[in-house]
Amino acid sequence: MRRTFLKTSLALAGALALGASSAPLLAQTKTIKISHQFPGGTIDEGDFRDRLVRKFAAEVEKKSGGALKFEIYPAASLMKPVPQYKALSTGALDMSLYPLAYAGGEFPEANLTLMPAVVTSYEQGLRWKEAPIGKELTRLLEERNVKIITWVWQAGGIAAKGKPLVGPEDAKGMKVRGGSREIDLMTKAAGAAVTNVPSNEIYSAMQSGVLDAAITSSTSLISFRLHETSNFLTAGRKHSFWYMFEPLLMSKKSFDSLTPAQQKLVMEVGASLEKFGMEAAKADDQRVVEVFTKAGLKVVDMEQATFDKWREVAKASAWKDFEEKVKNGKALFDMALSVK
Repeated sequence: MRRTFLKTSLALAGALALGASSAPLLAQTKTIKISHQFPGGTIDEGDFRDRLVRKFAAEVEKKSGGALKFEIYPAASLMKPVPQYKALSTGALDMSLYPLAYAGGEFPEANLTLMPAVVTSYEQGLRWKEAPIGKELTRLLEERNVKIITWVWQAGGIAAKGKPLVGPEDAKGMKVRGGSREIDLMTKAAGAAVTNVPSNEIYSAMQSGVLDAAITSSTSLISFRLHETSNFLTAGRKHSFWYMFEPLLMSKKSFDSLTPAQQKLVMEVGASLEKFGMEAAKADDQRVVEVFTKAGLKVVDMEQATFDKWREVAKASAWKDFEEKVKNGKALFDMALSVK
């Protein structure tokens, strides 16, 4: 009986010791969900925004020793595109690669991140990060429980059917998707009727006649196969009034649940992917021309003189609206314009 008691006691002590040693490891393992609206692929093939997310997930998982794992939901398979910002701010969603201007209804300052003819190059957009406007945008987002992990900008072009949309004079009578309140204000001022849908719904909207033209990123023009619903492309590879901020974002609730070492890792990996994002976006500005040309469609580049015309329309409409209607709009706008 004494030997049996000792064996039982030793076995129980061993089990307790094992449980004590493994519990912290189990507690440290965390699965993070990343959602976005763009077509899914692999880490090496497909829409670069999906690839960026997969590269981020693979690198963080590897460097965290598997303590952080990820589930990726492309093509709006977890939730629709626009509500993802609110889900991040409430903690209902961990991460999203998100066109921030989609949040403009709830967060009006976000409209500055797709303001026509303000950002005119990738390098200028990335300089926002360390400039006063970038620090203020970061602060405003963190107040709303959202954290910027990777800064990504994209230039845009215009797919149109029936007739090309190149300069402001072409917009009259056309049903146009701009992608943000401010782009819509500009095209409306030029005479267009505006219809706004997320980029993953442009194909069906153009196919059904809801839209005559859509302004969106070069990558979306490719990934959503808009050459199948269009006759014309105004390319953004030389000049574009359309530069959208599409960062990788994280709910601050999810970020704050990480250890300090994990937080540092997430931010470092996020920053390391900014060069990839810029180079991939630039490559798509050229590749979209090749896709539309191969499909037999007419492609034109926007020239400086045409860009200048759009800028004048934007100043009198979108720029004026933002400065007058958004809290501290003038100060924010001046900060944005100070980044050359």
